[in-house]
Amino acid sequence: MAETQPDAGTAPGVELKLGAVVITQGTRPVELKALLDSVAAQRGPAVEVVVVANGAPLPELPEGVRGVSLPENLGIPGGRNVGIDAFGKDGCDVDVVLFLDDDGLLPLDDSAQLVRAAFAADPKLGIVSMRIADEEGLTQRRHVPRLRASDPMRAGKVTTFLGGASAVRSAVFPTAGQLPGEFFYGHEETDLAWRALDAGWDIAYCPDIVLRHPRTLPSRHATYNHNIARNRVWLARRNLPAVLVPVYLGVWMLLTIARRPSGEALRAWFGGFAAGWREPAGPRRPMRWSTVWRMTRLGRPPVI
Repeated sequence: MAETQPDAGTAPGVELKLGAVVITQGTRPVELKALLDSVAAQRGPAVEVVVVANGAPLPELPEGVRGVSLPENLGIPGGRNVGIDAFGKDGCDVDVVLFLDDDGLLPLDDSAQLVRAAFAADPKLGIVSMRIADEEGLTQRRHVPRLRASDPMRAGKVTTFLGGASAVRSAVFPTAGQLPGEFFYGHEETDLAWRALDAGWDIAYCPDIVLRHPRTLPSRHATYNHNIARNRVWLARRNLPAVLVPVYLGVWMLLTIARRPSGEALRAWFGGFAAGWREPAGPRRPMRWSTVWRMTRLGRPPVI
């Protein structure tokens, strides 16, 4: 992908306009209402909200919240892409698009203002990854988007982000594209993150911006092991220089085996891995070597 100069597109001194996308399958009405109430309680200009019912009827929504009902489940990235375009093509009617899980909650009323401040302070900042905290205020290691994740309060630039607790400058989408709908679930954020980095944007982990979310295991999803393996192959095929593809996938195969999953999980993983090679991965746009070096300097070269 050719290098571009990020353009924030907002005049200095103007409050950034925020839009929030929430996808739901209608199974968490109590949690969804609590989330929407927490967004409405944010200080500063109101955050516009779009709820996308992904293959489900629209739940009852508060006044002022827009709803989109999809006849089939398009998966997490597909549903979020519909939400993006509900704010105009590539989210052009807002400055920043927030992605919030429907069972999450903004426990502090200054989160929107912190998002605005982060983007206003740095015109090259394309994506903000929030900190996810469970019911006890603790952050699982897997929710810290970098290696050496023992300190979840350490902020800084990173190479990926947490999809259900994030904010993306709308100007990122015309330069890097939207989320890869074909992934359905798994690694869609990393795919967008790598393309955004290659387009010249920065990604920041901001632990002071918190989304409270119940403690869960990713393996709760029935297709987790298959999708994670398939989409990792797609991620590499779409984005990495050819010489790095086998290195990246070889490292992750060894790590997967070293974690000693159950036989059933391992069979699903290898089935997904094979599907990733057999099935179309979508457009291939290998990142520049300068992006590889940039990611390496950030502490996460694209081989792990």
